Amino acid sequence: MIDGIGSVLLRAIDRVSHALGRSSILADSTFDHDAHPWLLTAEERGNPDTRIGPWTEGNACRTLVHGATYFEVLGEHLAAAGRDDLVLFTDWRGDPEQVLSESGPTVEDALSDAARRGAAVRGLLWRSHSGLLGFTGDKNSSLAVALEDAGGECVLDQRVLAFGSHHQKLVVLRSSTRPEGNVAYVGGIDLARARRDDASHRGDPLSRPFPPEYGETPAWHDIQLEITGPAVRDVEDTFRERWEDPAALSRLPWHILSDLIRRHRREPSVLPTPLPDPPAVGTCTVQLLRTYPRRRPAYPFATDGERSAARAYAKALSRAERLVYIEDQYLWSVDVARVFAGALRRSPTLRMIVVVPRHLDDDSAVTIPPSLVGHAAALDILRSAGADRVLVLDVENDDSVPVYVHSKACVIDDVWAAIGSDNFNRRSWTHDSELTAAVIDTARDPREPTDPGGLGDGARVYARELRLGLLAEHLCRNGLDDTSDLLDPDECFDAVTRSVTALDAWHDGGRRGPRPAGRLRRHAIEVPPVWKQRLFSWLYRVVVDPDGRPWRLRFTRRF
Repeated sequence: MIDGIGSVLLRAIDRVSHALGRSSILADSTFDHDAHPWLLTAEERGNPDTRIGPWTEGNACRTLVHGATYFEVLGEHLAAAGRDDLVLFTDWRGDPEQVLSESGPTVEDALSDAARRGAAVRGLLWRSHSGLLGFTGDKNSSLAVALEDAGGECVLDQRVLAFGSHHQKLVVLRSSTRPEGNVAYVGGIDLARARRDDASHRGDPLSRPFPPEYGETPAWHDIQLEITGPAVRDVEDTFRERWEDPAALSRLPWHILSDLIRRHRREPSVLPTPLPDPPAVGTCTVQLLRTYPRRRPAYPFATDGERSAARAYAKALSRAERLVYIEDQYLWSVDVARVFAGALRRSPTLRMIVVVPRHLDDDSAVTIPPSLVGHAAALDILRSAGADRVLVLDVENDDSVPVYVHSKACVIDDVWAAIGSDNFNRRSWTHDSELTAAVIDTARDPREPTDPGGLGDGARVYARELRLGLLAEHLCRNGLDDTSDLLDPDECFDAVTRSVTALDAWHDGGRRGPRPAGRLRRHAIEVPPVWKQRLFSWLYRVVVDPDGRPWRLRFTRRF
């Protein structure tokens, strides 16, 4: 009876939305392509409360693929941080014992040692739920205590909606004496266990509980973006906005008691005065994109929330003509899928390659069914819109063991590129805190096709090399020099299709003979039966993929 009522209500909401004539953000949004053809203007961001500007020019951007690469580089910067330097970080999960290289140091030691040398180390960790529920609250608490003991400051931040989290992963380092000490990192990699994998995808020896399909040391594919130049200040200000929020870190009575017992800081101190903005050092224009929900008490830096990540994807996709390349941990939201499907319907020449994990990251009988409901619905929407122009794939290593795809990246027509923490679901686009960097390189790539989209934008060096570099690994190529057949969007799509078909056929034929080159396979899921879809649809919408938009936007499906 309850299930029937819920289904009727959901269908009624859908009918109201369509009756209003607003089926998605693309249906009634007009973007200012004159101000910038790809990036959001300040007005399009929809958040007048933030201190960050629309975008910054003159940045240098470097992609750090895999946790091992990122941790090694980050460890070097932290080791150099000393007196009067500033180290800022946010995390969804922080494991004190995670090592940054083969011989250490641990996350705890690297941050604590910087604080002991006189650096101002400040951290914002999501408070998280208890480890008894499969979350990392105890580890986040331990890291916070260790940093406080070393002279740094780390607070547990629970200023989120119900069922929500702080999901941003950033590190900022600032120095007045070392120009090379001004750098920021944005992406999907937490300072946590299981992340320190490399291109071989044998997994991080310091692993964590994971579904058995991934083996004892799950292989982990992830990306972090290194930024130097003026955009470092925007990442820093994103941290400062959250740190300076006067709202209580948590209003739950048991949290207050826990903080007193564990000696957790209840009020952040005043941050050091910002240094001058870093000078221009490169050719990349960077726009920071965020998600914050509308909540009470309101965020002073986003009183109506912020959904610039969603809006930026919508604007970029409104210009897509040839190829969208995606890597994402979750692609399971109908609302998000409609935005991508709109681009496929608008442009009959557009193709889409989507790389996702083969299996979910848990094996709970409660969470798997609703997650599969959303995932199946999203894939149906994409395939209905693009048919054979859409490839949905997953990754395995050379031993045919699945690789968990945790990266969140997108490249459109080799012009617009994005790397961040937001996944392609409604939770990431409306409900949790997220941070993503969109990059437009002013340097043009001279290789043919020089203008893949045909709109005069040209191919840009950063976006093209990001796409080619990721595909080179997944197809087992010998680096960027072995990707000439992947330059053209159509030839790239066909080459990936051939590789996937060959590997799938090898598996289907009993794995006889040499294993074909490549690690990509067609993604297939077991769709829950109809009764289970109906039973779990409410759990999917309320808990797994909740909506953080103001009510006026929920009913119109606008972001």
